[in-house]
Amino acid sequence: MIDETIEEIREMQTHSSSVVAVKATRSLSALLDRDYATVDEFERDLEHNTGALRRANPSHASLHNAMREVARSVVGRADSVESAKKIAKSTIARVVEDIETGKRKAARNLADTFVDGETFLTHDYSSTVLEGVELAASEGIHTTAYITEARPRYLGRKTARTLAEIDRVDPHLMVDGASGTYLPECDRVVIGMDCIVDDTLYNRVGTFPLIATAHRLDVPVTVAGSGAKIIEDGFAFENEYRPASEVLLEPTEGVIIENPAYDATPVDLIDEVVTDDGVREF
Repeated sequence: MIDETIEEIREMQTHSSSVVAVKATRSLSALLDRDYATVDEFERDLEHNTGALRRANPSHASLHNAMREVARSVVGRADSVESAKKIAKSTIARVVEDIETGKRKAARNLADTFVDGETFLTHDYSSTVLEGVELAASEGIHTTAYITEARPRYLGRKTARTLAEIDRVDPHLMVDGASGTYLPECDRVVIGMDCIVDDTLYNRVGTFPLIATAHRLDVPVTVAGSGAKIIEDGFAFENEYRPASEVLLEPTEGVIIENPAYDATPVDLIDEVVTDDGVREF
């Protein structure tokens, strides 16, 4: 179960960083079914697997924090294998609940920022943004959404399909390069986040040019996500470089394919960040 989750994270089969953190944390439950001769043996296996899951995507702050919290709360806290497993089980449940609660609260706070008839533009796939839009729609708010495809993995297509299933939402899917054409029609940009470290927002590649263009056109930018994704220390963001085949199926001699998964955006280009703790304006 853990190995499969590691591979899924590496292959980005799950797109939301919060969902990744939850899946990774839950996968550690597999350790509870293994036999260990000593507490040290159990703790070594726990540390090995939390480290392997964290390394599967070192760019995900929520994944990093979840794995660190599980290891910190379990290692050195028990004097028997049974007790260690009991602590691990309760810790896994608590960490999962904390992630999901933070995400739900952030989505609730985001929903409260939408107004009836609003037009917004979104990029990539954010489960927090989607939940916020759905909550607003359930309360009678009508919105129009412009969605970038989020190439090269076309995650925006998944976003568009999800929004199309929500009443009171009118989704428009467009290529990434068309954002400058449709931004003037939008009241704001609403996107999720992978993390904010110091004064930099890290999110799916294409976020920086989108936000920079919105800033130039005086279109406000709202970023939404759990407050746990705002990191002040203990985490160094590492970009991920995806396979060249995602960009060009047939290799071309003499051409180097660049395919970074994320880009960096200065937070001073952002108007507000909505988390489970409320709304922070910049």
